[in-house]
Amino acid sequence: MEKEIIEKYEKAGKIAKEVREFSKSLIFDGSAMLNIAEKIEAKIVELGGKPACPVNLSLNNIAAHHTPKFGDNIFLKKGDLIKVDFSVHVDGYVADTAYTEEIGTTEWKNLIKASKEALDSALKVVKPGITVSEIGAAIEKEIRKYGYVPITDLSGHSLDEYMLHGGLHIPNFDNKSTQVIEEGTVVAIEPFATNGNGGIRDLSEVEIFSIENPKPVRMQIARKILEFAAEEYQTLPFCKRWLIKKFGAFGIEAGMKELMKVEALHGYAALKETGNGMVSQHEHTVIVLEKPIVTTL
Repeated sequence: MEKEIIEKYEKAGKIAKEVREFSKSLIFDGSAMLNIAEKIEAKIVELGGKPACPVNLSLNNIAAHHTPKFGDNIFLKKGDLIKVDFSVHVDGYVADTAYTEEIGTTEWKNLIKASKEALDSALKVVKPGITVSEIGAAIEKEIRKYGYVPITDLSGHSLDEYMLHGGLHIPNFDNKSTQVIEEGTVVAIEPFATNGNGGIRDLSEVEIFSIENPKPVRMQIARKILEFAAEEYQTLPFCKRWLIKKFGAFGIEAGMKELMKVEALHGYAALKETGNGMVSQHEHTVIVLEKPIVTTL
């Protein structure tokens, strides 16, 4: 891997680390979810990066893919378990990180420890030549040690230029795969632990999208959305509230529906744990070299 590319990955990771620490001051009883997301995204830009994905703020039994809507009025409250998951890119090179906080109580402290220590264990074993199942086994062992189960339908993933989810998947359990991680691969490892069944299902809520297959469309606003998203985000995910800030609210829903109908966009539905269990998550990004570089640590 070229030195210049490593430096961009490291710069994105440094920004992500600083933003992660900043974001913790925003997480408290009564804090507005929309305010948290927008302040995190603004901080990324202030520090010289760009969001590689809308900030995911998934509560309690929601495992992933929830980002506040435009005008959202959801507030954190005592007892909530929030996953704060965000990504930073520098010229398309991505750092992905996440953590979990409990609001005002300690009921879920061991669930939080389970995903955090699972991540720590994975970081200790990741190296060139390791199989993805070996990483998954290390994750699963730590989660089960605390009496919880890994979410098997969610996984870590490889990263590439302007590509948040590459073709390589890092399971959260021992899936017996013999697929090897090659030197120079960049991966985001993200254990999810739950007291539920370990599965997920799609909800009707879809606020996050990415360009999948650009096609001609009739509606002017749909064309504008597609052109703007291609120029600004390329293959990286974006959300409706970003589009509303750019174009105003009028016509956005209709434009997005047309783009989804012709399958020009891919929608990321919010994901709920199938057993209605609480979910914790932690995540870091690693450049897999002989001496691995954890860019977000």
